Amino acid sequence: MGTRLELQTLLETLTSVVYFQPPDGLSMEYPCIVYKRDNMGTDFANNSPYHLTTRYLVTVIDRSPDSTITPLVASLPLCIYNRGYAARNLNHDVFNLYF
Repeated sequence: MGTRLELQTLLETLTSVVYFQPPDGLSMEYPCIVYKRDNMGTDFANNSPYHLTTRYLVTVIDRSPDSTITPLVASLPLCIYNRGYAARNLNHDVFNLYF
């Protein structure tokens, strides 16, 4: 799997505004993608880890409920739609992405 910076570059091909773990109070631009590390899967052999897979929580945030970014993220390999919700007049589509 790739590095976090490779994921950043990939997400920036989908939209120009991408945030990794933005701090509280940051004034964000919309539409955007926000992502963070969510989990790490480990495969073991002989009681030692030999393969790690990082899962990221990727959220598309857009004023439009029909964001053009959402299907692009949904089309990424090893990406699973988690949920959608609206908050503060913004639409959020959340994905689990293994990268």
